[in-house]
Amino acid sequence: MVMGAAGSKLEKALGDQFPEGERYFGLENFGNTCYCNSVLQALYFCVPFREQLLDYYSSNKNIADSEENILTSLADLFMQISSQKKKTGVIAPKRFVQRVKKQNEYFRSYMHQDAHEFLNFLLNELVDILEKESNSAKTSPETSSSTEKIGNGPCNPLANGLRKEPVVTWVHRIFQGILTNETRCLRCETVTARDETFFDLSVDIEQNSSITSCLKNFSSTETLNAEDKFFCDKCCSLQEAQKRMKIKKPPHILVIHLKRFKYIEQLGRYKKLWYRVVFPMELKLTNTIDDADSEYSLFAVVVHVGSGPNHGHYISLVKSHHHWLYFDDENVEMMDESTLPTFYGSAQEYSGNTDHGYILFYECLGSRS
Repeated sequence: MVMGAAGSKLEKALGDQFPEGERYFGLENFGNTCYCNSVLQALYFCVPFREQLLDYYSSNKNIADSEENILTSLADLFMQISSQKKKTGVIAPKRFVQRVKKQNEYFRSYMHQDAHEFLNFLLNELVDILEKESNSAKTSPETSSSTEKIGNGPCNPLANGLRKEPVVTWVHRIFQGILTNETRCLRCETVTARDETFFDLSVDIEQNSSITSCLKNFSSTETLNAEDKFFCDKCCSLQEAQKRMKIKKPPHILVIHLKRFKYIEQLGRYKKLWYRVVFPMELKLTNTIDDADSEYSLFAVVVHVGSGPNHGHYISLVKSHHHWLYFDDENVEMMDESTLPTFYGSAQEYSGNTDHGYILFYECLGSRS
């Protein structure tokens, strides 16, 4: 199919409903880079992320002259897409892919890579760069507006005895949530709570389940006994205990990673779980500490296509201005929301299609107590 033809077909399908100022561009594949393309499309249509990145680009006018890094090359790519004269087409994210490979040898081979590992690498890399920029800006008189201080975050002591406030970047503000790991000693009833931050939640999956039940299991109470006893500081000994994870602060953008690749001891390798896991359009997050139900709306799904973990393909399904679109590398098509259930998984193993939802992106609509 000629690229132009695909583009004009999409424009015809949307007609006068084509969103003002929006761009729908496919991304060229550079030999097994679909893991990267699928995540980039999900992030491009994560509106707060795109806005912050384009804002970063425009407030760093000398981006072309500055030393290139993952952040500048991603901002450059998003700028390139959003400023296209045409509404649809194909863009080659060559410089960005080269930068990723230069930065991390894991992504250098032409082997099938994992989209979730790539997303993790990317967000952490962006945070590192923004933190470095913020710290160097603090030493100069002008301070950066893209970061702010955490009100009561943990202080990091520096070598020279000064204490440094951790930096909150716009990546944190968009994706970071806080989990509380609560452990209750069954002898003295003392509760020990430890906070952990997260950019995404990796959840175990079961056959014929739903995201809601996977999240309930994620936060279910687990008893620590036998070899797994907990050292209670108050009892000064190992004791039986109950442990559970709850969400203390839900993120603005909730990313849920379904653990579809499981290591099977007997086989000595990973196997893909084809399980059918229903992901709703609207999700209520109930496993929060204050029991305020946070409401979320689905806007992107990264889909793994294929029967096993070491080969296959990634595509993404994206919601933009009330329309759903299907992004498969260079190819972009309209899709009907009613076809989303075909990406839940298979009720019977090795039957049906192999297109299974793998990473889900939800945006918070607010919380109701």
